[in-house]
Amino acid sequence: MAPNADSQPRPTRRRLLAAGGAAATGALLGAAGPAAAQSSFDGWFDGVSNYDGVADRTGESEVTVEVGVDNGGQPYGFGPAAVRVDPGTTVVWEWTGRGGSHNVVAENGAFESEMSSEEGHTFSHTFEEEGTFRYVCTPHQSLGMKAAVVVGSGGGVSEPDYGGWFDGVSNYDETVDERGSSEVTVEVGVDNGGQPYGFGPAAVRIDPGTTVVWEWTGRGGSHNVVAQDGSFESDLSSEGGHTFSHTFEEEGVYRYVCTPHQSLGMKGAIVVGDVSGGGGDGGEETEGGGEEAGGSLLPMPSDFVGWLALLMGGGGGLAVSMVLGAESYAAYREHERAERSYVGEQATEAVGTEPVEEIDDGYDPVGTAALVTGYFVLIALLWVFMYFVEFIGGPTITG
Repeated sequence: MAPNADSQPRPTRRRLLAAGGAAATGALLGAAGPAAAQSSFDGWFDGVSNYDGVADRTGESEVTVEVGVDNGGQPYGFGPAAVRVDPGTTVVWEWTGRGGSHNVVAENGAFESEMSSEEGHTFSHTFEEEGTFRYVCTPHQSLGMKAAVVVGSGGGVSEPDYGGWFDGVSNYDETVDERGSSEVTVEVGVDNGGQPYGFGPAAVRIDPGTTVVWEWTGRGGSHNVVAQDGSFESDLSSEGGHTFSHTFEEEGVYRYVCTPHQSLGMKGAIVVGDVSGGGGDGGEETEGGGEEAGGSLLPMPSDFVGWLALLMGGGGGLAVSMVLGAESYAAYREHERAERSYVGEQATEAVGTEPVEEIDDGYDPVGTAALVTGYFVLIALLWVFMYFVEFIGGPTITG
């Protein structure tokens, strides 16, 4: 018969020591109780290979966590390693039968199971108060068999409003909560709609001061990591194992892309701090118009595509203006010649003399030069556009 949270464990020397430790902790913390549990992981999951963020199980009355799942190639992990539940939710730990004998012991003494190696064995505990409850398997704690249950808000916030940023990004599911980790890895070149043009995870939440390391998988050709607000930018690389890192100090939502494959949905986001809802975009312009640090009042592009569009638009406008200006100038000269000819004819008839025909070969060097220059500029811009449209549209030149 599987034990549950209400069963009375047999008194053992280890349990007496644990109870003594819990009593000492309670004396230090006063009447704080379980709610005094840490709201941040504070490096708890350093070295825990199977931790990949907090799994959101809010809205469920009962949640199952497996005991003895793969963790760095060995069956010494809890799955999921971190889970978020509502107050009043019952968590049921179920043994897989792998990795020998395991137990479930709360760091603050709030719950403790018996040791078991039996597949299907269960232990349950109902969490009534909010907080972050960290726990271990005592025999395998040194092997990284650690986990946590986040109850209620527990420092949690709602999903940011990305404003359509992830529309068309197939591998975006939700923002992975990596708060409590001092360093977080994001893979570059993961599957996104069947092609290796994605970041994994696509969106991640971290604490201020956390370093994000982007690591290239070597798939999908050349990639880079370019912030939409210009706060960070990596080199283009196709080498597997290549890395780029950036430490985020300010709260906000930082959107970024792989420039060559942005049109294929290779976009990501880093959420720093407790930003929720509409949030705030780190380093982007404010509603007042200018940049926060007293920058330019004119809207300036923040990425390669924006600068290319500015170049093409400005150059195309200049070329068209030159062509139209040259043709207008030529029409004006033709009108001026016709007017002079008409006035000369009228003056000749008035005095009764033979009209003198003005010799003009119609060649206007200024207008012709402007017209030719304008056409050359327009042709050059069209050539540049056709060259770079491959670079923007997909992996036809750079990978």
